[in-house]
Amino acid sequence: MDAASLAALSIEVWIGTYLRYGVSSFFAQYALSEFTTDRFERLLKEGNDLLVVSENRDGIDGYIRVAKERVAPVEGLSDLEIATIYVQPRHHGKGIGSALLDCAIDHAQANNRNSIWLTTNSENQPAIDFYLSKGFLQVGTTDFRIGEQSYPNHVLALKTPSHIQG
Repeated sequence: MDAASLAALSIEVWIGTYLRYGVSSFFAQYALSEFTTDRFERLLKEGNDLLVVSENRDGIDGYIRVAKERVAPVEGLSDLEIATIYVQPRHHGKGIGSALLDCAIDHAQANNRNSIWLTTNSENQPAIDFYLSKGFLQVGTTDFRIGEQSYPNHVLALKTPSHIQG
């Protein structure tokens, strides 16, 4: 996996998703400090997180990162968080996000977790609709913070198939 490609894709998706009216210095500094090649090189070297990429003939077009040992903002959830799932917007609707999500769910099952969870911006309706269509339920709310600013997020969770009561 190429750390520089992961960083560039992350910046593209994050800015395209959350900055609808322009790029301010505040958000530019956040994106450029959060999504760095060095950070991704560290993640890859440490190997603690599950990181799965989707690639086409020209390079990566999406990835998912599942982090373990995370404290969920809602009681009763496992320690597995879908920390990031990014697919380039021009590749939406091709099944890439679904395939990546399936990898995360399989990972949760293989590690005997009863659920997997994530947070998403409360105004990101396309993402919320996607997760709900995949069986996730909104189980709470939390805030995403950048410095002193906070942004409401939904906490969504999916019970893993082996833990669903029939």
